[in-house]
Amino acid sequence: MSRSRRTAALGFALMGLGLAVASHPRVASWITEALGEPARRPLSVERLLDLAWKHLALAGTGLTLVAVLGIGLGILITRRFAEPWRPLIDGLAAAAQAVPPVVVVALALPILGFGGPPTLLALVAYGIMPVLRGTAGAIAGVAPEVREAGRAIGLTRHQILVRIELPLAAPDIVETLRTALVLAIATAAVGALAGASTLGTPIVSGLQNQNTVAMLQGTAATAALAFLADAALLAGVGGWRAIRP
Repeated sequence: MSRSRRTAALGFALMGLGLAVASHPRVASWITEALGEPARRPLSVERLLDLAWKHLALAGTGLTLVAVLGIGLGILITRRFAEPWRPLIDGLAAAAQAVPPVVVVALALPILGFGGPPTLLALVAYGIMPVLRGTAGAIAGVAPEVREAGRAIGLTRHQILVRIELPLAAPDIVETLRTALVLAIATAAVGALAGASTLGTPIVSGLQNQNTVAMLQGTAATAALAFLADAALLAGVGGWRAIRP
C-alpha cells in the first residue's frame, strides 16, 4: 500500500473510532448536557452494537446488489452492440438517484412491506449510478493501443475485456465502490422509517420522543461505521495490490 493510501486509511479509521467513542452512552450524555439538553434514556452499548451489525448487514447486501448491477451495466454500455442503449440506461440510473431514498422507501412500502426490502430498493436506486458511470469511465479510459495489442495476439473481445480492460480499470472501479459503500451506509439509516433495525432507529425514535442523546448516538454511530468501513476497504485493497503477482 502506498504511503498516501496508508495515511488516508489511518485517518479514516481514527475518525471512525472517535465517532464511535462519541456514540458511547456516557460520552453522548455528556455532550448532550454540554449542549444544554437533558440526557435521557441513552442506548446501551449492547443495543448500539446490535443495531450496528444489522445496519452493516443491510448496507452490505445493498452494496453487493449495487456492485453486481452497476458493474454489469457499466460493462454492458461499453460494448459496441449496446451503444444505442447507453443514453437510456444512463438516464434511468440518473433518474433513480434523483428520487430521495425516503420517497423510494415510502412508495415501496405498500408493495414490499416493512423492513429490509424497501430499504434495499432505496440502496440500489441511490447507489447504482456512480458505480455504473465509474465502471464505464474506467473501461473507456483504457488506452486503445493496449486493446489493439490484445487483438494483434489473437484475443477475442471477451478475452480482451477479462484479461486487459477489467484489470486495468479495476483501481478506478474500486474507487467508485468506496463511494457506493459510504452511500449505502448512509442510506441504510433511512430504513428505520420502514421498520428496519438500523442505526437510524434511535435517530427516528429520538426525533419522535425529543431524545437528543439517542439522536446523537445514532448519528455518531452511523458516521463511525461509514468511516471505519471505508478505511477497511481502502486498507484491504491496498494490501491486495501489495501481494498480488
